[in-house]
Order: sequence, then structure tokens, then C-alpha cells
Amino acid sequence: MRSLCLLLCSSCLLSLAASAQSPHPKVKLRVFTMVEPAKDAAGNAVRPEATTSSLTTFTYTTTSSRDGNTYTGAMVGQDPFSTGFSPTNVTTPIVPLIITTNAVAIRLNKNGYLAEVKGSTTFDPTSPDNTCLAAPNNVPETLFQQSPIFQNSDFVFGSTDVGSTQYVDAFQRANFWQFVQGTDYHTLVNPVMLPPITLNISIAKALAIPPSLFGSCGSLGIIEKKTFDSIVANTLLPQLAAEGVDTSQFPIFLMYNVVLSIAAPNNLNQCCILGYHGSSDSPAQTFSPIDFDTTGLFGPTITDTSIAAHEVGEWMDDPFGNNATPAWGHTGQVSGCLSILEVGDPLTGNNIPNVVGSNGFTYHLQELAFFSWFYGQPSIAANGWFSDNNTFKTDAGPVCQ
Repeated sequence: MRSLCLLLCSSCLLSLAASAQSPHPKVKLRVFTMVEPAKDAAGNAVRPEATTSSLTTFTYTTTSSRDGNTYTGAMVGQDPFSTGFSPTNVTTPIVPLIITTNAVAIRLNKNGYLAEVKGSTTFDPTSPDNTCLAAPNNVPETLFQQSPIFQNSDFVFGSTDVGSTQYVDAFQRANFWQFVQGTDYHTLVNPVMLPPITLNISIAKALAIPPSLFGSCGSLGIIEKKTFDSIVANTLLPQLAAEGVDTSQFPIFLMYNVVLSIAAPNNLNQCCILGYHGSSDSPAQTFSPIDFDTTGLFGPTITDTSIAAHEVGEWMDDPFGNNATPAWGHTGQVSGCLSILEVGDPLTGNNIPNVVGSNGFTYHLQELAFFSWFYGQPSIAANGWFSDNNTFKTDAGPVCQ
């Protein structure tokens, strides 16, 4: 199994240590990415066009003006460089995870480790939350389904109205606007709500941070990623396959105020992963665990569906995690250099203007980087832009060193 992750680095929650006496400490957020490239059973790198899956994808080849090299990759949907467009629809099962942890953090020491005691906390996206949310918009699962990730809204990027559609489709239309404007080019995710799955995580592999510790709105659950990945590989994906979910579909595992940690959950030096998109071995079943977060611990821009916008956008433009690009970096959550097409990572923490849904809830959606930002000028996107809120005024520049 391979995955691309949205992470918090060692400094993210550790700033809480210095202000733990304050009832409402401010979290200093910095994020980075961790990439495990696609490989075959023998451990060899897999080219995007060689990945086996029933997912509707196209293969592109482009020569980068940033380094003069030619790159090939695969994206979800119909080839925007062709003609005769019709919408691509990807069935997207949404599986709420009702998660119970069995330890509760009581304090944080100067080295970034949490002391804990026994105690159970349940995080349930299907249940009303009247603390961090307000009726009638108080059920995370419902808010997620009603969000612009799945429902239409009119998206206008600068002077360009790309249409009334889902957010990531709007991004993708703008991404290739030079070729698809005025056409019926769409790549849509069609949600199918599945029954929740209940997980009870052992005391050593998960914990809850109560609101009283750092002044969060609600409790935050932390699960060891290795444990969670094992559950995905050995329980969740096989169960979905037995129920008829196949590789043409894109299942999302919806968590509520639950994140993952690279190390033991009491070690904030290795926390937190708010979501990632991944794929199983060949034939590749793509999937994404996503946190719908209302704790307030990650700042005002990383909340509710900003994480979903990041991960669904990255899945659409790099479904198998192996679309190579000239090296870029030192922006967003990437402090070093990265050589892969991950449209969310360069702009983590940057959002487009908030979108108010038909339910009256205000949704946050992360800004995403365009194809031309990675491969170089001239831009083929709407307005000649390099990201969908125009934060990037030019491409990624010289190859990252």
C-alpha cells in the first residue's frame, strides 16, 4: 500500500507545550509531506501508464519549460488535450468511521510527549455535535455530503466563471481552461453513503486530547498511522470489496476530529496526519481517509472541508502517487524539495474564498496549484494563472536544490 500524506511536522502541536497553561493557546502550524512512490511487487518503480486499475484515467505527456525534460503521468477523467468531451463520473462511497480511543491525555511535557490515563472517547461523524457545531448543521457526515466537494456551487476564479459544479471539478476545468472552456468537460465525484464502520483502537495505539488540555473546541483523537494503515489494508478495503466496491470507485473513509501520528500517539513530535490519498497494490484501489475537523487546533484555514479539498484534488491529479515533475519546494507544507505532482501540498494553509452551501454552512476549501505551476510557463489555466486563487504569480521556478 502506498500513500501521500497531509502532515503536521514536529513543531505543529509542540507550540502548545509553551502555552499549555493558557486556556486558549495558539497553534503554530507548519506542514510537510511524506511520499511513498508507487512500486510493483518486486519493489521497482511503476510508471503511471503501467498502473493497473479500472479507474477512469488518461495519460499525459508534457515537456517542462522549467528543465526541458519530458514527463508522463496519469490523471482521473477524460483527456483535456483531446476533443469531444463528456462528463466523467466516479462513484465515491463515503464510509463514516466511528472511532473509540481508550486513553486520555492529561498533560504535555517539555519534550513533546503526552502523559495519559485510561479512558474511552468516541468520535462519531454520524452523531450530532452541539458543541463545535450548531443545529441544523450539526452532523459532520451530513455536512460533508452537502459540501462543495460533492454539491454544485458557482465558481469564479478571477474574471473566469468556470461554471456551477463541484469544487475539484471547477479546479480541474480551470486547470486546463485553454482546452476545455466552452465544453462539457467535467470530472465529478458522486457520493454514495455507506453504513458506518465502528473501530475500537487499543490503549497503546490511540488516545484523545480533551478540550481542557489545549483549549480546543472538542476532543482530538490521535491514532498511530501504522495501526490505522493495517486496519485499512486488512479490514476496510477487503470489506468494501466484498460489498462490491471496485477499483473504478474512490472510497473515502470519513473521520471526525481524528488524525494520525507517524510514531506512538503520545509523541506530538510525529503528529499529525489529517488526511491522505493512497492506493493498494495492483490492481490499484484508490482511497482516502479524511478528517472533518472542528477542533480549531490547526488554525482558521485548516478546518471542515479544506482537508477534503486538498486530498480529493491530489487524488484527481495524481491518483496513484507517481506523477513525476521537476523538483519544487520551500512552499506550503514542503520545507525541502519534492518531485511529484501534488496539487495541495504547495498551498497548504491557503484557501479560496469561503463558500456558503445551500444549507447555510460556511465551507473552507483549500487553494490548489495548477498543472502549469509544476511543469512551467506559459500557463494553460484560466486567466493564465498558476493556482486557483492566484497566490502563485508564476511557475515553480528553477529546479529545487
